[in-house]
Amino acid sequence: MKHLNQLMAAFFLLISYGMFSYAGEPINKPESQGTNRMGGGMGGMGGGMGGMMGGMSEEQKDQHIRSMQEHMLRMHDLSNQILNEKDPAKKEQLKKQQFELIKAHHKQMMEHRQQGQKEHQQMMQPGSKEHQQMMQPGSKEHQQMMQPEPKSKQ
Repeated sequence: MKHLNQLMAAFFLLISYGMFSYAGEPINKPESQGTNRMGGGMGGMGGGMGGMMGGMSEEQKDQHIRSMQEHMLRMHDLSNQILNEKDPAKKEQLKKQQFELIKAHHKQMMEHRQQGQKEHQQMMQPGSKEHQQMMQPGSKEHQQMMQPEPKSKQ
């Protein structure tokens, strides 16, 4: 029994040491490319809204956020109606309505994303004014590009 206790103690000690050494290692996550901008896949705001809204004025940001809020309220309203509906036919009709709303929203997001990608590609053309400004050694953009990414502390 004594040997079993010693063996278990050694095992737990080894495991706990391994956990501490693993927790001390920095985690290098690849940067999100907008796949999770709103937090859970719905445009996922998990690090993505900053890049998307960076060039907007405060008024444009407010308008965009109000639009998102309106969409969420419509989705929640439909969800509540679906949950409260007893008639299967009406319930199915509400589900179809919600599906169409989701589909339209997704289409709008994809069009906006493609537009942004197209603008980014045009901006990054070697002959473009934006690209030339960014590549000048004294420019703010160039300095940001040349800085190493900060290591995340977790």
